[in-house]
Amino acid sequence: MLQRRLLLAAGGTLLAAPAIAQAPFPNKPIRMVVPLPPGGATDIWARLMAEPMSQFLGQPVVIENRPGAGGMVGSEQVARGAADGYSILFHIASFIQTPVVLKRFPYQPLEDFVPVGKMGTTPLPFCVREDIPARTLAEFIAYARGKNLVYGTYSPGSSGHAFAQLLSNIEGLDMTPLHYRGEAPMLLDVLGGRVPCAFHSMTGSGDPIRSGRVRPLATLGRDGIPSQRQVPTFVSLGYPGDFANSGSVGVFAPVRTPQEVHARLVEAFHHAMTRPAVLARLAELDTIAAYLPPAAYRAELAEYMQFWSGLVERIGLTVEG
Repeated sequence: MLQRRLLLAAGGTLLAAPAIAQAPFPNKPIRMVVPLPPGGATDIWARLMAEPMSQFLGQPVVIENRPGAGGMVGSEQVARGAADGYSILFHIASFIQTPVVLKRFPYQPLEDFVPVGKMGTTPLPFCVREDIPARTLAEFIAYARGKNLVYGTYSPGSSGHAFAQLLSNIEGLDMTPLHYRGEAPMLLDVLGGRVPCAFHSMTGSGDPIRSGRVRPLATLGRDGIPSQRQVPTFVSLGYPGDFANSGSVGVFAPVRTPQEVHARLVEAFHHAMTRPAVLARLAELDTIAAYLPPAAYRAELAEYMQFWSGLVERIGLTVEG
């Protein structure tokens, strides 16, 4: 009788197992956190990636904007959240830059996250508003000398912050930063006549740049702006190689994410980066597609961390608060 009961118990367990087996990933919507406000370049790119990733995974990839502290608020939320693949991060180079500049590390970029993949990069031109009497960078330098100008930044510790300050230092100008919570509000103040100059992205500010309402004078990177070939690069004008940097854009997951879940996210992101419609839209936005898989992207980020830490130390870039 005891043996019969044990067999029944075992049979019951075997019958119950398939009912409680975990469904394959994903079986519910995935939250893609954008740690900057809606309307800027990062938000635009994330929404472009979300649709083909959703199609591939068979579940919605929902954008959630969580701005604050130059992107650190949303990034920390993902790093400290459940590492189950249902909360991932879409971020730009500020992912590494802001903690270094603010000297606050609520997350460690290379230890707390694993890359899903690199999307690419975008040229960042230094621009002036249309009423500034400067058609070239040299003319702007002459105009700015002796004036106490502000420059806009789309977040403290960003490329737009560091390179505007580096330009000011090299040319002996007296420019001070005015920080915003994203590119969209910064652009509004540039167009409204309250901010004379700033680094912009072609994705977030391309329309006013192409229409002449914001005038690009020179751009970061080595390859220029695809739709604005007349705009010189800083390095072509004789500025240091630091200005050849153009940052990166990519997707990340918490480092504790199970390997099979991470692999599925990698497949979905790579799928998105092979879609002709996605690549065409990126080109329209002057975004340079440059896919990298996780290991290669992590190596690039490690190298960038060294570059950025050195640059920040050399120019004494800090932000309070």
